[in-house]
Amino acid sequence: MRILIYGLNYAPELTGIGKYTGEMAEWLAGRGHEVRVVTAPPYYPAWSIREDYRGKAYRIERGGVGTPTVFRAPLYVPAKPTGLKRVAHLASFMLGSLPVMLGQAFWRPEVVFTVEPTFFCAPVALAVAQATGAASWLHVQDFEVDAAFDLGLLPSRGLLHDLALGLERLFTRGFSRVSSISSKMTERAEAKGVTRERIRLFPNWVDVGAVYPRGRAVGNLFLRELGLERKIVLLYSGNMGSKQGLDVLAPLAQWFEGDARVHFIFCGDGAFRPQLEALVAGYPNVTLLPLQPMERLNELLNAADIHLLPQRAGAADLVMPSKLTGMLSSGRPVIATADAGTQVAKVVEGSGAGHACGLVVPAEDGVALHEAVARLVDDAALRLRLGENARRYAVEHLGRDQVLEQFERELRELA
Repeated sequence: MRILIYGLNYAPELTGIGKYTGEMAEWLAGRGHEVRVVTAPPYYPAWSIREDYRGKAYRIERGGVGTPTVFRAPLYVPAKPTGLKRVAHLASFMLGSLPVMLGQAFWRPEVVFTVEPTFFCAPVALAVAQATGAASWLHVQDFEVDAAFDLGLLPSRGLLHDLALGLERLFTRGFSRVSSISSKMTERAEAKGVTRERIRLFPNWVDVGAVYPRGRAVGNLFLRELGLERKIVLLYSGNMGSKQGLDVLAPLAQWFEGDARVHFIFCGDGAFRPQLEALVAGYPNVTLLPLQPMERLNELLNAADIHLLPQRAGAADLVMPSKLTGMLSSGRPVIATADAGTQVAKVVEGSGAGHACGLVVPAEDGVALHEAVARLVDDAALRLRLGENARRYAVEHLGRDQVLEQFERELRELA
């Protein structure tokens, strides 16, 4: 098949949507499909264009046999992404990529696949698909419009609110297929007017052969380097942005400052990182690390005895944190802050698979979070059992090849 992938984020970004879109494109190209990608230069999660991609507005990375061809388009990247600056950032990519996408019409793709965010790309993707007779597929990683309302980036009522929802509904219903990464999010797509037969579940995945449990007995690079081999380590690793609810981490670390058994590692980059650094400055039980390269990911995840997955209230069904797949595959328990009944809560509590992978506490409830951490710190047997369940869930439901093979079958049927 000739597959055109259109999205804001792409490899070599190491976290979030760019990681998954990059792996998907490489996998499809490796299966013999002709794959072209229209995307931006890497900038996330640091909110700064990577140095080796600066100085050239447009560039083409020619793919050989078994690799995608990548077209990079310019965009505006604010150093401090506020509400209006985020809108300008997203709109700038749509405008910058528009001539590149129009040029792809001459290639005549069979499927045009676009990723939300950004939803600004949806009308461009539809236009190219209609002009070429291609099928169109919208994949929702984040419900961007809803998240903008809930996080206060757009007004929750009024003319602008109604206009945004109306345009979202209009363009979403125009796609041949609409997918998302959790059952709760596919239900939301149906509530927005997409007919059930056009909706697909397309979850994020993990390479269970690359991320796997390693016991403390074999040694761990991070624990050895940081002198934490005898500690119970709680790890947050990933994007440090506004929707992560990371402001609960500093009070949590302060609560355990007097417990010599416990140490916290906060690893990643993003808009909230400077604030988090200021909040935990001087805490002897906290280590801050930069975002780690992929080849060190398994070692990092295995440095944890407990994974922390904080989120802001109301965000858990608008976004499904991509970092959760690696946490589960590493065979360590997860403590998630999520509202009851959300997809994150269901996965971690095991209500869908029958085996809990960790503990869930109400979002932004610091006391409940402290109690959950204390429970797992004190109960090594429970940590082991929950970690084994987490690994089992990852292998049975989130393996990369099984997820992408199902997606490929859907693409063939659609094309």
